[in-house]
Amino acid sequence: MITLKNFIKEILSIFVFLRFKTVKDLYEYLYKNHINSGIYATVFVYYCEKHCSSIGIGATFANWPHFAHGIFSIFISENAKFGKNCIIMQQVTIGTVITKGSKKIGAPTIGDNCYICAGAKIIGNIHIGNNVRIGANAVVYKDVPDNSVVVGNNVIIEKKEPIDNNWYLLCDEDHMLKYDFERRAFDKVDMNEFVGH
Repeated sequence: MITLKNFIKEILSIFVFLRFKTVKDLYEYLYKNHINSGIYATVFVYYCEKHCSSIGIGATFANWPHFAHGIFSIFISENAKFGKNCIIMQQVTIGTVITKGSKKIGAPTIGDNCYICAGAKIIGNIHIGNNVRIGANAVVYKDVPDNSVVVGNNVIIEKKEPIDNNWYLLCDEDHMLKYDFERRAFDKVDMNEFVGH
């Protein structure tokens, strides 16, 4: 029975993605129209489940994040809020606290230009400032000020200058890639320009 249901969802996905170019377009349609059931919602949830992920239809994004490794093993609470130009790696959890008696009941609010590394966990009604880097496997359960780096178990390192989180290293190590959120594309930059970022 499960195989038949998944087969039907695969067929529905083909037709849904004839209308919507990307999963981002589908998500935005569902969110803007307050749709959380029906064929489109079923296909969106199925797409996420196929990639071991869950993105709550109520999550708000100033613009769609860049999922550097695709939407793989990512959990985003339906009440989470994101600023613009966020980069999210694989196996990230952005979760809501619902435990009775907790001081941080609710979901995170994440600022602009944040870089969330692989395996990071951001939990509860907390605010992550602008230009913040969350390190790999970091657990964040307290507010984080602008221009900070978080590592380990909520260890916050504050920086005096804004952090530019839109750089990637190419394999040849002679060039960097800078992600342009407006064009949703990468620009190749000489390594000498990168020095100091």
